[in-house]
Amino acid sequence: MTHFRPCIDLHNGRVKQIVGGSLSEDESQLRTNFESEQPSSYYAKLYQRDKLRGGHVIKLGGGNEEAALSALASYPGGLQIGGGITPENAPEWIAAAASHVIVTSALFDDQGQFLPHILSQLVEAVGAEKLVIDLSCRRTTTGWSVAMNRWQTITDMPISTKTLDMLANSCDEFLIHAADVEGKCQGIDRELVSMLGAWRGRPITYAGGINSIDDFELIDQLSGGTIDATVGSALDIFGGSQVNYSELVTRRS
Repeated sequence: MTHFRPCIDLHNGRVKQIVGGSLSEDESQLRTNFESEQPSSYYAKLYQRDKLRGGHVIKLGGGNEEAALSALASYPGGLQIGGGITPENAPEWIAAAASHVIVTSALFDDQGQFLPHILSQLVEAVGAEKLVIDLSCRRTTTGWSVAMNRWQTITDMPISTKTLDMLANSCDEFLIHAADVEGKCQGIDRELVSMLGAWRGRPITYAGGINSIDDFELIDQLSGGTIDATVGSALDIFGGSQVNYSELVTRRS
């Protein structure tokens, strides 16, 4: 069954929901759907209360360390952490009560070439059982490719069963945002979900475009119940109107 994985997206120290494709170094291009008056710890405590595990805290750029640490401390062992994770700092985040570290950009050089030795260093630093590989991607002429640097740089790594097979022994699970639909609340990338659901080698959490609770049922159908999902901008606790948080919590039981 497709389960709901919660999220806490941080930008400049605040909990926000952002249109994924608008993230860049040029802040004037940023499109923000929601900015919370509540601190990150509020959401962490909410997820702990409702016994939701496997959620992720994502630091979107700098200035988010304090808010991230606060969320992790509020739900020890219940949340994953991503954004700027390296072999050097990964153990510190595990020590700060993250269940897993999530990594993307550190696995590639500035030109988007995969660096397998960095992945080996991360596995050595925290263990594959504590590592989530973020394969967030954008559509290309041949399918999908992993996107790094706030989803602005297309890497040399395609999203394919061959790629998943290659990486599977080096992580506990995968997190995959469909960056082209992320934050738009206009529906999921059905083709991507179907392809990922057919693999079934490691747990996968999908994000991007969910605009109703029916999309959770659709992901369940397309993946055979093997893929979990997270929702942000459409969720009522993040200012949305399409998806009710309490209904999602109830749905899993």
